Amino acid sequence: MPLHERDLDPDPFQQFATWYAAAQVAYPDAMALATATPDGRPSARMVLLKGHGPAGFVFYTDTESRKGRELAANPHAALLFHWDERQVRIEGRVETVTAAAADDYWRTRPLGSRLSAVASRQSQSVPNRRWLEEEVARVRGEHGDDPARPARWGGYRLVADVLEFWQHGEDRLHDRFRYERVGDAWRRQRLSP
Repeated sequence: MPLHERDLDPDPFQQFATWYAAAQVAYPDAMALATATPDGRPSARMVLLKGHGPAGFVFYTDTESRKGRELAANPHAALLFHWDERQVRIEGRVETVTAAAADDYWRTRPLGSRLSAVASRQSQSVPNRRWLEEEVARVRGEHGDDPARPARWGGYRLVADVLEFWQHGEDRLHDRFRYERVGDAWRRQRLSP
């Protein structure tokens, strides 16, 4: 069924929330995060969305990982959600969330995830899996069931400048609508597929 402008909310964040709630996939919160080095070398990986709204799109990671280093050097990124016959692309600048917000989210994570985050130096070379498992056991022995959030682990918020909504169409006649921030308002336009 074609997507018409009248079908879209004038607020891109409400439109995102509507499509996100309607997504019927195993992990609707899975998103590709694309970053780039200062000289423009791109990289992408999957991360999980942990919050969204007009303030931005939030995710958490090891800030010393490749993505963290790239965001520190070039604080612009893009996100991509793919939900069967729909996609949402989001572009903008990235800022860190507060330590208090990172602490709050840290406490909601399963124990195993917290232990692994403390034990792992994401994106660093390790000898083998056994070494990782031993590090997790060592961390649990030292910190028990309540490991503190390491300083190198935190959150990011992508503050959107552009959101693009794509819906599959027959014969490659896809529907694409782009919302672009212009001052304090959003301009919406249909794009050719």
